[in-house]
Amino acid sequence: MLNAEGSKILMPALSSTMKEGKVVSWLKNEGDEIEAGEAIMVVESDKADMDVEAFEDGFIAKIIVGEGEMAPVGEAVALIAATEAEIEAVAAGGGGAAAPAAAEEAAPAAGESVESTEIYMPALSSTMSEGKVVEWLKKEGEFVEAGEALMVVESDKADMDVEAFEDGYLAKIIKGEGEVADVGAPVGILVPDEASIAAFSSNPVSLPPPVPTGAPAAGPPDVEFSQIDMPALSSTMKEGKVVSWLKAEGDPIESGEAIMVVESDKADMDVEAFDDGFLAAIITQEGETGAVGAPVALIASQEADIPALQAYAASLSGSPASSTAAAPAAPSAPAAPAAPKKVSATPAAASGDRVVASPLAKKLAGEKGIDIATVAGTGPGGRITASDVEAAASGSAPAPKAAPSPSKPTWTPAPGVIAATPMARAAAKKAKIDLSTIQGTGSFGRVTLDDVKMATGEKQPERKRASTGEPAPELPDGFVPFTGMQNAVCNNMVATLTVPAFRVSTDIEMTAFESLYQKLKPKGVSVSALITKAVALAIEKHPIINSAYAEQGGGGTLFKKDINIAMAVAIDGGLITPTLMYANERPVAELAENWKELVEKAKSGTLSPAEYTTGTFTISNMGMFGVTDFGSLLPVGQGGILAVGATQDAVVPCSQSILGLKKVRKMTVTLTCDHRQIYGADAALFLRTLKNIMENDLDKVSA
Repeated sequence: MLNAEGSKILMPALSSTMKEGKVVSWLKNEGDEIEAGEAIMVVESDKADMDVEAFEDGFIAKIIVGEGEMAPVGEAVALIAATEAEIEAVAAGGGGAAAPAAAEEAAPAAGESVESTEIYMPALSSTMSEGKVVEWLKKEGEFVEAGEALMVVESDKADMDVEAFEDGYLAKIIKGEGEVADVGAPVGILVPDEASIAAFSSNPVSLPPPVPTGAPAAGPPDVEFSQIDMPALSSTMKEGKVVSWLKAEGDPIESGEAIMVVESDKADMDVEAFDDGFLAAIITQEGETGAVGAPVALIASQEADIPALQAYAASLSGSPASSTAAAPAAPSAPAAPAAPKKVSATPAAASGDRVVASPLAKKLAGEKGIDIATVAGTGPGGRITASDVEAAASGSAPAPKAAPSPSKPTWTPAPGVIAATPMARAAAKKAKIDLSTIQGTGSFGRVTLDDVKMATGEKQPERKRASTGEPAPELPDGFVPFTGMQNAVCNNMVATLTVPAFRVSTDIEMTAFESLYQKLKPKGVSVSALITKAVALAIEKHPIINSAYAEQGGGGTLFKKDINIAMAVAIDGGLITPTLMYANERPVAELAENWKELVEKAKSGTLSPAEYTTGTFTISNMGMFGVTDFGSLLPVGQGGILAVGATQDAVVPCSQSILGLKKVRKMTVTLTCDHRQIYGADAALFLRTLKNIMENDLDKVSA
């Protein structure tokens, strides 16, 4: 925290490889009031543009990193004041302090600079603080493609494949198989070319020295037990408060049973036990706070071991336990004490009937021909691990354990205490409502944020819905600000309203076209590529359709020699028009391959500006959605756009048929034109030429 109770907004890590981010735009100005959960800025990471929300109410006191500027992950980008009166004091209190230095990067030979990318240990779950490299799927020196699995990592939940985010060569493996690394620590190094590998293979990689720990606690007793740690219930949580224990010391507990309620920086949540046993010792009492990862209780496997564990609990503090604890020297000790099995408790999660297994376990089961559904899992929540499959293959696997029937926990708040979530308390205080007057609907009767909103009229009570046998859909409600892409589409659509446009339609018989498509489909040629080539050939005959209106010299026609066909593609959160350059000059097979590449780039957000801003004519195809007839709005800077509908069966007159009728396949196309330089006759002639090409002259299209 800063002076005057100011807090920092830090540059978030929007992906596991992100080291820095760019502030695309601030959605709030200095002095503006903000609410928890409200989008305040748009950040561009190494993957995409994303909205970033505020985690608390307050006022933007100072913007440290302006629009278009970069900041490392973890560096302050703005300051928040708790009240409007504190804005000036917080703003004067200082700029953003740099985030703690990251792990020292691997260095090649002295004086040599080699481009490289570190592979970090990813966070595979919200509670994961470290991971174990189970297996490297690539060796040093091997080429790696973006999206290809690099290694298998064991987290506190399961084994998972980890993919590479870019192409390159695996120059150095820092953490070998079986070794453990903290989340965010480097485990390997990628280089862009094979020649750079030698710079790392011939030099050791520098890693940060281990953090010294204090004096070790007294050794654990020689009994089987597990330790419950304070869980991370959100990505920003650093400590948690034990609201209540749902079990008392000495009570039996079952795996999956809720044992305590924890208050984080977001909400109150139930926390489950991962092991059967007895609650031997409570280290963090009700109302007390513990750091994430700190021990809060001990679970004994046998009831007789409770006194020994209670004595051991007295030696444990509320700070996070070190990953390794050195036992005191005891030369004459007959046996080393049993190390506690560290359990990271997590929020309750519903379990279904599906088989829950790690990717490595599934892979091993397939290799050994074992039905994974018959393997007894020993991992958290009954997950099947690789060792379980190995045990099943050797015939030493334990018999599957019967699933315990869950018991419903109960909790009664202390006298005078009103059970409510932190956000409900904050909302009630802001609305000046007495919490005791609100009927709680949350777990154990707690008052939730929704309860407060219903009390203030901000939210309506849930209405009873007629049963249809299907789950009720979750419909969106309320204002959602546009993304940068949605704003761009909106502005372009509004700009088209100033253009005097007209539409012309025609039907095209598609029987011959569909036969050609079936012939070329095995070669990878798509319908989009065929239509693009046909349209480009028709534009060659009518270049006015490829023109645009220009204001220069009092107004005129701007002709364009290149025929670049843009096609609309719907993507998450918007619309984009990848462009096939020189479509009239290229073979249709080449256009199909290029279009496939452009669509993949559009969906991954990696199109370059030249690949979506250079169109001279646009096609919008909604036929794949079953739309038979529609019109499109004219793109800015273009003279025409062709709307393509679905192909459907139609009955037409036929003099050669017995009944005088025949069935054909027809497609409706609609051309929208700028009437300032393109006239009705121009549009009609273009459509007639396009119709003739697609019905009678397909040899040119397939070339």
